[in-house]
Amino acid sequence: MTSRPVSPVIPGANPGRRSQGKPGAGRPIPLARPPGWPDVVYGFGRIDASGRIADRATIAALGWRGGDRLTLTADAGVMVVRRDPGGMVTVPARPYIVIPAALRRRCGLRAGDHVLLAASLGQDMLVAYSFAVVDQAMRAHAAVPGEGRRP
Repeated sequence: MTSRPVSPVIPGANPGRRSQGKPGAGRPIPLARPPGWPDVVYGFGRIDASGRIADRATIAALGWRGGDRLTLTADAGVMVVRRDPGGMVTVPARPYIVIPAALRRRCGLRAGDHVLLAASLGQDMLVAYSFAVVDQAMRAHAAVPGEGRRP
């Protein structure tokens, strides 16, 4: 036998050209979530002087990456962030959300405030609740004096 072995065929490989970018830098393939996987991932964040909130667990759970565009809406003590190709805010290379000053004022959030973050995976949405809103919710469900308590 004098023939040479056949070289393997690898889709997308070009031996004469170097690969652009880092290996694995593309978007991951969306997979079905296994049973029991949470639909909402919670975290805590603190707003810094520039309006940034960083919580890697919630942002990573949503799969948001640097360059993704976001739309932010605000209400009293609540900030809603959705991925949107026409969004005005971009996720930077390091995963955090920047809340513009006008929206921070509208919803009453200031530098140093802590927020409860809820990443809704099915809706591709991150919601930041001020602790004042969380306190109001807790008071609304507080036991009425004189009512019996359940064990």
